[in-house]
Amino acid sequence: MALQYRTKGFIYKKRDRGEADRIFTVFTYDFGKIDIWARSIRKIDSKLKSGIDIFYLSEIEFVQGKKKTLTDAVLIHKFSDIIINPEKSAVACKIAKVLEAFIHGQEHDHEIFALIIETFKKLNTYNLPATSYNLIFIYFLWNFFAILGYTPELSNCAHCHGKLNEKELYFSNKDGGVVCKDCHATNTLDSRISAQGGPASGWRGNDTAVDSDVIKILRIILANKWETLLKLKINLSTQKELNNISKNYYLYLLSSYSFKK
Repeated sequence: MALQYRTKGFIYKKRDRGEADRIFTVFTYDFGKIDIWARSIRKIDSKLKSGIDIFYLSEIEFVQGKKKTLTDAVLIHKFSDIIINPEKSAVACKIAKVLEAFIHGQEHDHEIFALIIETFKKLNTYNLPATSYNLIFIYFLWNFFAILGYTPELSNCAHCHGKLNEKELYFSNKDGGVVCKDCHATNTLDSRISAQGGPASGWRGNDTAVDSDVIKILRIILANKWETLLKLKINLSTQKELNNISKNYYLYLLSSYSFKK
């Protein structure tokens, strides 16, 4: 006999199957990431379609057989502005890509669920300049890393744990945070030796020079000070650097995280 379950879930991916079916990828409160088969939902007279779709928060019911089959869906919240706004929609899709890349298997996490809903409420509610919506993505990304256990060290050198000079900072993906100029110099020397075919003692990969303003922004993000973040006047150069550090850390963690899986 098939078991029946009911839970809240955020829908962040969908793909069509056959003539009328659809598979939804949902991050649920009780079960984490699951794929649910919605039979005949693309038909005009489907009673399920009003309760579930991309970027919906819904209460869903499903039966567990060989696959999870949707039996009921009640809309809790529709993030309407995200769906109709191209800039917001682009950020939502980037968040969905992160979830798909890092979340494997069925394992619930209430912190991740709360972060998803919090972020999408912000994205749906706030009307920002088009270039500023990516800040919401950056906010999500670093807090998501923190939940996964990859909070960067931003107060002391991530390698030697010494005091940082705010005028000369480097971000090390390998060390998971900011490193001082001395550790960076050692890293640079080791990388040159390694490139020449010699032994590299404790080589950590390339560090990236980073402005102190970027580190201050990351500290604000990880302290969940959203209103403070909104009040900052971030110039284009700082935005670019913040995006670059975030992208590089994302790619580094993705490669190591996928390897572990």
